Amino acid sequence: MVQFYSPNRRSVNRGIISVTADNLDAQGQGIARHQGKTVFIPGLLPDEQAQIQLTEEKRQFAKAKVVKRLSDSPHRVAPHCPHFKVCGGCQQQHVAAELQVKTKASVLEHLIQRETGISISAHPIIRSPEYGYRRRVRLGLQYHAKQRTLLMGFRQSQSNDLVNIKHCPVMRPELEQLLHPLYQCLNSLHAVKRLGHVELVLADSGPLVVLRHLAPLKQEDKEILCVFSVQYNVAIYLLGDEKSLEPLMEGQTAPWYQVNGLKLVFSPQDFIQVNDVVNQKMVAQALEWLDLQPTDRVLDLFCGMGNFTLPIATQVQATVGVEGVAELVASGQYNARLNKLNNVDFFHENLESDIHQQPWAAQGFNKVLLDPARAGAAGVMAHIVKLAPEKVVYVSCNPTTLARDSKVLLEAGYHLVSVRMLDMFPHTGHLESMALFSSEPMEIE
Repeated sequence: MVQFYSPNRRSVNRGIISVTADNLDAQGQGIARHQGKTVFIPGLLPDEQAQIQLTEEKRQFAKAKVVKRLSDSPHRVAPHCPHFKVCGGCQQQHVAAELQVKTKASVLEHLIQRETGISISAHPIIRSPEYGYRRRVRLGLQYHAKQRTLLMGFRQSQSNDLVNIKHCPVMRPELEQLLHPLYQCLNSLHAVKRLGHVELVLADSGPLVVLRHLAPLKQEDKEILCVFSVQYNVAIYLLGDEKSLEPLMEGQTAPWYQVNGLKLVFSPQDFIQVNDVVNQKMVAQALEWLDLQPTDRVLDLFCGMGNFTLPIATQVQATVGVEGVAELVASGQYNARLNKLNNVDFFHENLESDIHQQPWAAQGFNKVLLDPARAGAAGVMAHIVKLAPEKVVYVSCNPTTLARDSKVLLEAGYHLVSVRMLDMFPHTGHLESMALFSSEPMEIE
């Protein structure tokens, strides 16, 4: 038999080794050193000793699993969720909240220092309730043929299989208490085998459910859903395909939430921030950093449905929001009228294409806010510099692209004044942040 040599193939030492973790990464993995190599170990906390087994080995690092933990850190706590370690939704419920946020802030500070050479603190941290913070969740639905029952829940860690969720303490209590009756309702439908997913959303106007069904629902199923809707005071929307959202019953009130004293109506499919507590603090921090004045003209890029745009508009001469999703732009325009804000314009434009020909780009602004997706804002950074605003607030869901885009502003002479870590998703590896840049030197916070 012919054997082929693969220079990239690395044998993994399957023996048991003993290590002591000396740090934690943003994903909640313990970091240890073995024979000069960094080893990442899920479930191990700093200062804990364990017997581990390598599961993957690269030139610069390795991954391992705990075989036996030999000591416990004072930062180890009992997870609240019975599905922890099986469900892939949370990774850090075994880590005390203070260590979680301290680690994420440290990771953010390290990335900025490494990419920009600037040493800056990400404190004070914008904190979240430890549990009961998620006002929006999407649960997968799978019919288990052998057991003749429905599975409703999140994906297992590193798997496409669902964990049948009965409790979820990171959900808002008003949503968590719907899990069991909603499961019973969906499991009783004739179309139970043809369901895709279900979303639960807690608006300030009340809870709502969006049900994705892969085949038309019979009248009997709609009647079952109507009974659930009335009994639990939940608005239900049916999603036959990605563009056919329909209310189950006529007369359902459109959902809305409040931010900075404004009422924002949204479609159940619109993006809204999952963590309302942090969203309120984040918007307030952005307004404070921008130091808004009645004569300001403010540009809000990647503006969504106006979560920042509309609160800004209450304090300035004019505000422009630019967003690539048409439905969100329509929601923003509607909410501007609803709140009687006549100094706001929304533009539906692709900010990843050539922005110089876009109509908003010909206008002048003295302050800018941007809240891009994980890919960052590389396509607009040069134009922001061209605008020469006094202040720029960058809200980020990816510290790597924040650090990358920061360099464009810094090279143009801007000063990094302040950074905040946002505890938007406790018990997960998601790291949200925001940064303030100024064209004039300011005291670093």
